[in-house]
Amino acid sequence: MLQASSKVGRHGARDRTLILLAYRHGLRVSELVTMRWEQIDLKAGLVHVARLKNGLASTHPIRGPEIRALRELRRDYPETPYLFVTERGGPMTPATARKLIARAGELAKLPFPIHPHMLRHACGFKLAGEGQDTRAIQQYLGHKNITHTVRYTELSPDRFKGFWKD
Repeated sequence: MLQASSKVGRHGARDRTLILLAYRHGLRVSELVTMRWEQIDLKAGLVHVARLKNGLASTHPIRGPEIRALRELRRDYPETPYLFVTERGGPMTPATARKLIARAGELAKLPFPIHPHMLRHACGFKLAGEGQDTRAIQQYLGHKNITHTVRYTELSPDRFKGFWKD
């Protein structure tokens, strides 16, 4: 999806960065489009994630690919307080983000329609699949109630792997 989004129109870098951050930080579409530059510390490599839906805010590290993408985004749109903006300089709407993510899924030739919340779920499943602690995933995704997080670990096919070493 990242490669596919880069090839669409003149906002490929913006769209690729939007998908990258949505996936790596498990962002809801509304959290994504309201994200502001004051939440990003490129020097320290941190992003403050303000969760909606009564979720828990947290600070996440950002790595090289994200830092490079964010620097490019800042160069392309230097005059806006928002990370993801329209051609007129206003914040992107959730509907626009949904459309561009769906379009990236189509261009990537995925066999099913993609919506932004799938990137959030993919983040949770990826972290659980790597064996990350469920409480850590809960904090990372901003879940107040761990029952929302447990679904990612329950469905992990390798969760019993290594229980016995015969």
